[in-house]
Amino acid sequence: MEQRTLHSSSSQVSALQTNKVLRNTYSLLAMTLAFSAVCAVATMAIGISPLASIAMSIGAFVLLFVVHKKADSASGIFWVFAFTGLLGGSLGYTLNYYAGFAGGPQLIAQAFGATALVFFGLSAYALTTKKDFSFMGGFLMIGLIVAIVAAIANIFLQIPAMSLAISAGIVLIMSGFILFDTSRIINGGETNYIRATVSLYLSIYNLFVSILHLLGAFGGDD
Repeated sequence: MEQRTLHSSSSQVSALQTNKVLRNTYSLLAMTLAFSAVCAVATMAIGISPLASIAMSIGAFVLLFVVHKKADSASGIFWVFAFTGLLGGSLGYTLNYYAGFAGGPQLIAQAFGATALVFFGLSAYALTTKKDFSFMGGFLMIGLIVAIVAAIANIFLQIPAMSLAISAGIVLIMSGFILFDTSRIINGGETNYIRATVSLYLSIYNLFVSILHLLGAFGGDD
């Protein structure tokens, strides 16, 4: 009887901890996405150059290591906003490029809407079913490495069809990561909400950019 009570108490504590991580993750994710959007609009307004955009992306990549190192400290929040601000700001050039298309603003809005639909749909599925998607981790990492190598190769090859295939692949991979990361939080695999936020943010960011590229290729017209 005592063992059963202890087990029940332990399960309740675990559930409360999971709910706390989920709540903190989604709150921080919402704030960082909003901050990113503000930074993107700001760099669009000043007409950020391609080089400045690349520099901000590299800066964000460097800060990603700092974020993971500081995730357990009080300063972790500051570094998350610095990271997402730089990455959001780096989008300014890309957004200005697509905004120059006929119906460009609508194209960007469609990409944003599609990204939100995919994220909320997959998150709701993972939260409702509570399935464990940890088995996808290895496949997703291999897929991501293949996509990165292909993207680097295509910088030199410049094959439009390959570029579209890479974007479509990234959409699938990032969708898988949303399921994987949400599942890890639910099942106690990730207990740090800062790391959880960064993982989901990166999935949403890459999902948006890839969907925008696909919509621009099939629906855009300069």
